[in-house]
Amino acid sequence: MPLLRHAQLRYLGLILTSWLLVFFLTRCTLLLAHLEQAAASPGDILRIFTLGGIHDLSFLLYAALPLALYLAVWPGKRWHGTWHRRWLFFLAGASIFTMLFVAVAEWIFWDEFGIRFNFIAVDYLVYSKEVIDNIVESYPVYRLLGVLALAATALTLALRRMLIAAWNAPSLPYRRRLGAFAILLLAAVNLALTGQDYLRSQDANVYQRELASNGPLQFFAAFRNNELDYRQFYVSLPEAEAGNLLRAELAERNVRFLADDPLDIRRSVDNPGPERRHNIVLVTIESLSAKYLGSFGDRRGLTPNLNALRKQSLFFSNFQATGTRTDRGLEAITLSVPPTPGRSIVKRIGRESGYASLGQQLSARGYDSVFVYGGRGYFDNMNAFFGGNGYRIVDQSSVPESEMSFQNAWGMADEDLYAQALRIADQDHAARKPFFLQLMTTSNHRPYTYPDGRIDIPSGSGREGAVKYTDHAIGRFLDQARDKPWFANTVFVFVADHTAGSAGREDLPVANYHIPLFIYAPMLIEAREMTTLASQIDLAPTLLGLLGIDYESTFFGRNLLLASQLPERAPIGNYQHLGLFDGRDLAILSPRQGMRRHDEALGVSRERRSDKDDPLLRRDIAYYQAASHAFSKGLLAWQAPPATQQAAGR
Repeated sequence: MPLLRHAQLRYLGLILTSWLLVFFLTRCTLLLAHLEQAAASPGDILRIFTLGGIHDLSFLLYAALPLALYLAVWPGKRWHGTWHRRWLFFLAGASIFTMLFVAVAEWIFWDEFGIRFNFIAVDYLVYSKEVIDNIVESYPVYRLLGVLALAATALTLALRRMLIAAWNAPSLPYRRRLGAFAILLLAAVNLALTGQDYLRSQDANVYQRELASNGPLQFFAAFRNNELDYRQFYVSLPEAEAGNLLRAELAERNVRFLADDPLDIRRSVDNPGPERRHNIVLVTIESLSAKYLGSFGDRRGLTPNLNALRKQSLFFSNFQATGTRTDRGLEAITLSVPPTPGRSIVKRIGRESGYASLGQQLSARGYDSVFVYGGRGYFDNMNAFFGGNGYRIVDQSSVPESEMSFQNAWGMADEDLYAQALRIADQDHAARKPFFLQLMTTSNHRPYTYPDGRIDIPSGSGREGAVKYTDHAIGRFLDQARDKPWFANTVFVFVADHTAGSAGREDLPVANYHIPLFIYAPMLIEAREMTTLASQIDLAPTLLGLLGIDYESTFFGRNLLLASQLPERAPIGNYQHLGLFDGRDLAILSPRQGMRRHDEALGVSRERRSDKDDPLLRRDIAYYQAASHAFSKGLLAWQAPPATQQAAGR
């Protein structure tokens, strides 16, 4: 082609051709290593390489943009300088090293999971220090990097003549360079808008689909997709079997299932007694492990207010978080769903709204449902999630500076957050409107800073001070609330989003998911303690039961206030491993159809492999298979009750 006689396009073409060759050889190697599993006919192989080539070119449209932009704007008069030639050689070597590194990484990932890069790879990169440590211990990483560096150097030297030829070629005129870049950019934008999923044949087996894919392209797509396909990676049961198992878990005496689909748990809930229009203030506390409470045995005196509150509340002493991050806690509390594999629904951009949330249920009955966050709600996609599920938003960005006494990197101090909640409650009470305020605190988080003079531990000195300040702010908040005219008709709920640390020797160390739950309303609820094993997914149905609200439920949780003979359980997870704890033993589902259990999970845990005949594993499968099915099929969607029902409810 005439254009390829010019220096910039020859250089870019050489780099992109090298990438295509590496992709081709990677696909060949993976296919030859898994010919039996792929079960590919000659026609299948042709389709694999044809679609694979299209996926490879799709990725290169994106990957080429930075280099193409550089080549487009670098002055043609300075192209043939000695230092620029050295720089182009270095870029070529770095690119070849990256190609080889990606190829080896794909092989290692495929060897582990039998697939190309996906959300698991993103999870490894973004979140998991333990995984990186495991890779270093499992593979000769540093030696391998050295070999790749030597190989990249050798290949760059082998391409020396071609690189010199590109450098010596005449420079492309400036306008034509910009025109070529504009065409490349438009093609990349068009591809981004179109997407690549339509190229993935659903008729071929998994190996064929994965071989026809492009690992780097899937890796970057995973940042947006934010989920793992449950059926592809985890053990499943026949739908009717899984549905019947789950319905048995949720068959409270006051429910009636509405759908024919066995995995659709939508049901009519008839809570006993008349509807009670109490206000609710639900405080989700950052990283408050149960172990920090003096009433659980901590001797440092960090939680005097919470210790006293335990005796004045309906307190749940055996309560578990579902996950290890804030978004998981918010998902479980708000939607009452187990932690499906991949990222939480809160962070699944473009698919985070329209659910039958706790806030949506109360908003439909005339409540002012407000998400009040101490930080900026764009973090973890919180504003999009809550704003799309029945809440209005009050976060740090909407609070005047004059109303914040202290701020750090995460947001305003807890006492300022509580001041906002008191202000909203006063306004709603004056307007004779019931309110549901769902708060999310930030102070109990690194850098552990808070206003001076509040407690006897200096700000910024560590977790102990942050916990004690958290307790202090709660005590001050309740003291202020007791003077309000709406206090007697308000239910206060204090619960953690997750614990302060979930790492352990096991994948899912159960003891590290233990959090407290207080339901405090001295004029409305008798103080007592419940030892029933429960989970964050049980909070929403319990609160609606407390209010006596009849509703249509998509919740996977139970009303903890109803006497029940149902077996105890708490779902816990960490993006990949999906667990169900029954109070003694823990069943775990893992990618690649893994099934294990830990007997005596709170003691000297013994791990052993299990199978689908294990009753606890079957319960585990039923919860997560149904939750993933419900999300993918839109079964968690909000369906507004008829106007007559809303009017009757009011």
